[in-house]
Amino acid sequence: MKQITSIQNPFIKSLVLLQEKAKARKQSGTFLIEGKREIEIAIKGGYQIETILFLPEFISENEIQSFVKNADLIEISKDVYQKLAYRDTTEGILAVAKTKSLELSDLKLSQNPLILIAEAPEKPGNIGALLRTADAANLDAVIIANPKSDLYNPNIVRSSVGCLFTRQIATGTTAEIIAFLKERKINIYCATLQNSTSYHTQDYTNPTALVVGTEATGLTEDWRNAATQNIIIPMQGEIDSMNVSVAAAILIFEAKRQRGF
Repeated sequence: MKQITSIQNPFIKSLVLLQEKAKARKQSGTFLIEGKREIEIAIKGGYQIETILFLPEFISENEIQSFVKNADLIEISKDVYQKLAYRDTTEGILAVAKTKSLELSDLKLSQNPLILIAEAPEKPGNIGALLRTADAANLDAVIIANPKSDLYNPNIVRSSVGCLFTRQIATGTTAEIIAFLKERKINIYCATLQNSTSYHTQDYTNPTALVVGTEATGLTEDWRNAATQNIIIPMQGEIDSMNVSVAAAILIFEAKRQRGF
């Protein structure tokens, strides 16, 4: 069993870079997952685990081998774990996993897909919440248009509580995604203030993409022009917008209601 006790170890330094730098994640094609539950969900979602780092006082080698196969195991010290871990509470286990392709062409959609699209979301917490909602509704896919963040950012991995691994995810430019949807005859419903009708008046029982933008700027004109219909959630208070993940949840579960789920 290999052991690492120093935070100055070159391998540990490379993992710190994975946590801190999108460039390091892209170059290596790997990222870190923290926590037993999240690692199990990633494995179930088809992610390849290369290495497990663990604190033996929190989790045993036998327990790890019961759910992780064909991965290198490294016993680490508390100092090393605390250097790599993002959480305040500890579970004593981290995994180095291979990233997946985020190409639109790799999405495998059902005959009647329901897709969530978010344009340029910036806050990892919002992205994590969108992914959790997508998992709760068992959506076909989540697509991020013009991404501002690397989806394997540790804050997104953490805030999604494993839901990054449960749905198909892709990224692309707004133009690429609109072309993708139109080619597959998927209706586009854009949540926006301009030229909109109330969201509950529309039929989402056919192939549907629900598109949300940022709270600050909303959707770009390209989306509004490409929409099958622009939709709005009627607001009865003083403000004219709500948190993007809350708005997405309202739209998604209206679509699910109409589909009988």
